[in-house]
Amino acid sequence: MADARDDVPYQSLYRRFRPATFGEVRGQDHVVLALRNAVRDGRVAHAYLFSGPRGTGKTSTARILAKALNCTDLHDGEPCGVCSSCLEITKGTSLDVHELDAASNNGVEAMRDLVSRAALGTPGRQKVYIVDEVHMLSTAASNALLKTLEEPPAHVIFVLATTDPQKVLPTIRSRTQHFEFRLLGADTLGELLEQVRRDAHLDVPDEALDIALRRGRGSARDALSVLDQVAASDTVEDDLPELDEIVEALAELDIGRALVAVAHLTSVGFSPQQLAGDLVDLLRQGFLAMVAPDLVAVSGAERDTIVDLAPRLGLAALVRAMEVLGRAQVGMRDAPDPRVNLEVALVRLAHPEADESPEALLARIERLERGGGAVPGTTPAPGSASTRATNRATTSASSTTTWWPS
Repeated sequence: MADARDDVPYQSLYRRFRPATFGEVRGQDHVVLALRNAVRDGRVAHAYLFSGPRGTGKTSTARILAKALNCTDLHDGEPCGVCSSCLEITKGTSLDVHELDAASNNGVEAMRDLVSRAALGTPGRQKVYIVDEVHMLSTAASNALLKTLEEPPAHVIFVLATTDPQKVLPTIRSRTQHFEFRLLGADTLGELLEQVRRDAHLDVPDEALDIALRRGRGSARDALSVLDQVAASDTVEDDLPELDEIVEALAELDIGRALVAVAHLTSVGFSPQQLAGDLVDLLRQGFLAMVAPDLVAVSGAERDTIVDLAPRLGLAALVRAMEVLGRAQVGMRDAPDPRVNLEVALVRLAHPEADESPEALLARIERLERGGGAVPGTTPAPGSASTRATNRATTSASSTTTWWPS
């Protein structure tokens, strides 16, 4: 006899465990407290702007606010989650909530249609419009929205969500209450992954949670997507050893070894953009391990590896590597072959002599000092590599700082 659950479509973890009440929202206490009190005291603004990185709960919190505004059994600003209004909003069938994705509906006609329907009544007390990625609206669409925000119907609440608030028109921002969502800390995100593994009855080891935590980078949605992928594949394959190989190659100035590791990772499906981001994150953890160990966001064997690798690169080389890879990430956005940008960045890092920047010269000096390029307590010979690098770095640094007032 077939299991009844076989007829139920599978739902991804980030959708199954999306917060349904203010109390379930993690890592955004400053937002939750303000919204819950506003609902409880009847001081809800006519428009809100939720900004922050992806996967931090912006649209989920907007839906929870819509529930609270229309719930028939509200408790201290918290929706009950079981009344007909709450259930309809959860299912996405409520006439009181309208969502618009501005990334794909950014024209003025879509906004005019939304505005024209705003005055119409609905079964609930409040009609809530959620506009996601509002910064992608065209100028004409933004102006149409602005006109409605200036004179909103009494029963309408707007919640605008964006990952880039600086691109939202200042006139729109000024007419909203702005709440900034933050990436989740390692402890908070780790607790969420533990709870999901337990509640979803996932048979995955702790290593799977570690991978999801690291690749999630503070985003609950991204972390749950990784955990979903690991659980579905029934294998735990981590790219960290290959990333370690790249960092080892940079420490040894072995560009061939680094490029081979990149070639292997891209051949198994990792994009150059993802590799660059993961490398920057790994190097950042190494940087923190040297200057502020308490801030390192990894533990166990991964932490031990980072603590071992960081001194081999040196502080100056770590900072320079993050800067070079960060610039490469920017260049990848419009590059026809992003892998070339990554490879060029790695060549510059593995061969500092190919980079004439003051940062590269200082990294070479640090390496010479750590590697015994000059005997401690003695002055390098006038024609030595250390002396030449020091002179060039000093000259370059001086030329870039002469503007500073004495």
